[in-house]
Formats: sequence, structure tokens, C-alpha cells
Amino acid sequence: MKSLAELQQLREKTLAKVNLRKEDDNSIRVVVGMATCGIAAGARPVMKSIMDEIEKRNIGNCYVTQTGCIGLCRLEPIVEVYLPGSEKITYVKMDAEKAVKIVNETLVNGKVVNEYTIGAAENK
Repeated sequence: MKSLAELQQLREKTLAKVNLRKEDDNSIRVVVGMATCGIAAGARPVMKSIMDEIEKRNIGNCYVTQTGCIGLCRLEPIVEVYLPGSEKITYVKMDAEKAVKIVNETLVNGKVVNEYTIGAAENK
């Protein structure tokens, strides 16, 4: 840090990231399983990809959180999406590329990507 202005810019950037996690009744909530099993399966890059894409697309009505074990270790990384007025969507065996598609299809357009859901995985 060389100046107070640089510190202020850093503060604003950090607050903008924190604001991605604020909740209200009309917000989309994204929950990433970040227990040991999820992290070992690649949940960190999935969460980063989701957050980067939300920021890139300037989606303001969405926040991302993490949780512990969801209980389906064999299907990790798991991402749960809660759209306002809809049932929870559970996406399984995620990776960074799939995460971008989830943001673009589900968070932006409200469409479920069926091939990534728990139902599709269980029917294989």
C-alpha cells in the first residue's frame, strides 16, 4: 500500500465480493459443499469459478456460501442452487466448466441443466 486511495480501492473491492453473499427474499442462493470430501474432489475451483462468473456477469441478486458435508461424498463436488419460489436444484460431480454453465443457464436464465443434477447421476 502506498496511499490511502489504494487502501480505499482495496476496501471497496473486498466489500463488493462480500456483497455477493448478502441474502434477501428475492436472492438466488448458491451453496457449495466444502467438507474434506468436497475439497478433495475439487470444490475449491468450482466455487471460485462460480464466484468469478457471477462477478464477470455482474449478477447482483445472488450470493454464494459454503457448507460442510452434504452426505453424498461419492457425488462431490456438489452445488445446491436455491432460486426464489422454486425447489432446490442439486448439481453433482461438478467441475469449473460445468460451474460456468450452471451460472449462465440456471442463475441467469432460470433453466435447470438436467444432465448435471442428482437425478441424472442416480439414473446412470
